Amino acid sequence: MTENNTNSQKGEGLYGNPIGFAAEMKKLVNKSEYSDIKFIVGDTKQMIYAHRSILSARCDVFDTMFHDNSVAIENNDVPYILSDVQPDSFLAVLEFIYTNCCSLTDKNVVDVLASAIEYGLRDLAKICVNFMSDSITIDNACETMQSAVTYGQAELQKKCLSFIESNTKAVFKTKGFHEMSDEALAVALASNNLNIDEVDIIKAVREWATVNSVVLDKKVSEVAFGIIKHIRLPLLTPEELTVVEADNKADRLIPIEHISYAWRYHALKKKEAGNPLTTKRSGTKPRPNYS
Repeated sequence: MTENNTNSQKGEGLYGNPIGFAAEMKKLVNKSEYSDIKFIVGDTKQMIYAHRSILSARCDVFDTMFHDNSVAIENNDVPYILSDVQPDSFLAVLEFIYTNCCSLTDKNVVDVLASAIEYGLRDLAKICVNFMSDSITIDNACETMQSAVTYGQAELQKKCLSFIESNTKAVFKTKGFHEMSDEALAVALASNNLNIDEVDIIKAVREWATVNSVVLDKKVSEVAFGIIKHIRLPLLTPEELTVVEADNKADRLIPIEHISYAWRYHALKKKEAGNPLTTKRSGTKPRPNYS
């Protein structure tokens, strides 16, 4: 018996060219001919065509959706409304479902990641995370960090934080920094490895809070409430702390008790092992030792 016959009897699969297969399957994406399902997608209400059997086989969420909607099954003219996703992002999701490949760009990758998580497409989510991890720049580091925090991507968050730690001053001057949520910003400010001095961190946080107070129509102190605890006032000299206290009278960015704690630290001149507020960062400038 030949080796090939032996393999056939064992039921082992023989594989063709996956690239060619993907290219052929991609031709079916958003092709109205032979489609039996359609979606109205995004604010522009773009009509997108698909094939129920392919979506059902590849995605449990779609499979459940189709089984729970007998009206759409009986009448192919009844479209599904997807108003919370943009057409180009949804087409990228369909491309992955049909071909196991995906065309990503800097503009659509966040939305595709969100859709991948929503539809339970773990492999697509990994593709998005890998793309984002390999594409971190000064300009998009904060946006990528925000996505990592929002969608619970721990490895991406770790990589973003490492990049921010190495390029802190430049990253903190970007538009994306001002658009970070307090939760995402808190992740960065909790790091001991930020390459920036505390005086500059206070300035950056004040700018962030000022911008967001306008956007959210809240007081600066309210906006910064969740992150101010990560500012390490005890690292400042008494002279610098005096300036911070004077500046704080205008917007009350920093609670009085935080400033009082810093003064108490200087008065006692006592180290507090393990306390992050008294732990120097990588970028902390040399100062006289008051402990």
